[in-house]
Amino acid sequence: MNILLTSVGRRSYMVSYFKEALKGLGNLHTANSIETYAMLLADKSVISPLIYDESYINFLLSYSIQHNIEAIIPLFDLDLPLLAKNKSTFAAHGIKVVVSEYATTQICNDKWLTYQFLLEHGFNTPKTYSSLKDCVLALKNAETHYPLIIKPRWGMGSIGIYQVDDVDELRVFYQKAKKDILNSYLKHESSLEAENSVLIQEKLLGEEYGLDIFNDFEGNFLTCIAKKKLEMRAGETNSAEITDNPALLDLGKQLSQSLHHSANLDVDCLEVNHQYYILELNCRFGGQYPFCHLAGANFPKAIINLLQGKEIEKELLEVQAGTIGYKDILPLQLKYKYPK
Repeated sequence: MNILLTSVGRRSYMVSYFKEALKGLGNLHTANSIETYAMLLADKSVISPLIYDESYINFLLSYSIQHNIEAIIPLFDLDLPLLAKNKSTFAAHGIKVVVSEYATTQICNDKWLTYQFLLEHGFNTPKTYSSLKDCVLALKNAETHYPLIIKPRWGMGSIGIYQVDDVDELRVFYQKAKKDILNSYLKHESSLEAENSVLIQEKLLGEEYGLDIFNDFEGNFLTCIAKKKLEMRAGETNSAEITDNPALLDLGKQLSQSLHHSANLDVDCLEVNHQYYILELNCRFGGQYPFCHLAGANFPKAIINLLQGKEIEKELLEVQAGTIGYKDILPLQLKYKYPK
């Protein structure tokens, strides 16, 4: 069995996890639009066109056929809807794309749709506005209050995110966020709704938590792993502790049954006055998954079992509560080219 990870970026840990899980079964391939160290760790790697290039899907299909790829697993938000749309194209060649349905990827990638989805299904979430006019009116009517968070409607990491504490900052940073988006890779999806490409959200204060919710390929719930976020850096979890919290585990199961995503769902939430508020949904492996893996879980191996039609061993979905994990920065020297 050969697997291709697309948009692998700097996720060297995911390459290591999947390579170890595939040991004796096949090769791990990676694709990315620029060369990265993570590609060097794979059995084979390839430089791909940009996601929005017209040749992208045909390139991945041709590469997958040539190298007997049986499954493709995208690791980047922008990849998800495009690959979801083309599931049947790959399936016709016996290639499984491990991604949620297109509508699900849209709910997760478009944070305005995320907000509407959460409200419709009865989940707590911060008040959110899709226009500056609506937010200013809500402030005047005392329906929301400062501080507020400005962030891209389609986005990840720390691009275009600002806290504002008064109306002057609100107007200035709203326009600044728009400019940030136009000067980044976020401009592609945002261009479809240029006037509503920035969201304004009330800032809630509370303990930060993250969930990794794992479903089978039919969207059936298998497990939820909760963690308390101890430190954040540039919008990503830098340190976390695995927690055995029945309320969070129940929340994860409810989300699974409402969204019916495929494989992993990365969730950010806050505890405010003993209630949990959901901030964001990402239907892929996120930056907090390594803490689950360090605590004993093995979602990559579970995915391989699903691809093989095998039962998932119980221990692949279990973790040791209380495990604390940290991320570090390690400088590396590239002494030779990545494998072709």
